[in-house]
Amino acid sequence: MGLRLAPEKTQVVHIDEGIDFLGFHIRRQRKRGTQKHYVYTEPSKKAIQSIKNKVKSRTRRSELHREVDELLASLSRTLCGWANYFRHGVSKAVFGTIHGHAWHRIVRWIFRKDSRLSWRELRRPFCRSGSWKLICDGVEFTGASSVKVIRYRYPGSNIPTPWTPRPAATGTGD
Repeated sequence: MGLRLAPEKTQVVHIDEGIDFLGFHIRRQRKRGTQKHYVYTEPSKKAIQSIKNKVKSRTRRSELHREVDELLASLSRTLCGWANYFRHGVSKAVFGTIHGHAWHRIVRWIFRKDSRLSWRELRRPFCRSGSWKLICDGVEFTGASSVKVIRYRYPGSNIPTPWTPRPAATGTGD
């Protein structure tokens, strides 16, 4: 097939140091409270910084011409897509951090868009039902923390077998 290793991209490291592969940081760590070591996969620092930069670019002052509901829908789609890619690792804390970062950027963007708003006035139209969920014209900001983390578990007996057991032969000797 003509495949070759690129020396500048190839390195040999110990699993305790960890490696970055396809946006994941894979590393063996001791589980808290025990002496056992497990291999954990989590989003790499580069992947986290990349999504933070996307949120930052969409909530700049140059984007104040956009409508709030358009911004909420766009960021929700982006963050949910990013989180769906990383949901198979140890990612829940990272999702919460990204969600909080995006929420604060959106709130600051709304304050810049309408400089007369106070916290109370912001909460009335955008945060309904006593919560701090951002909602505008029926569009809710869901963000990354709404994505459920699904860790791989050994499926064991849940894997269907292609071989069906044959019925036992009846012993009628006619």
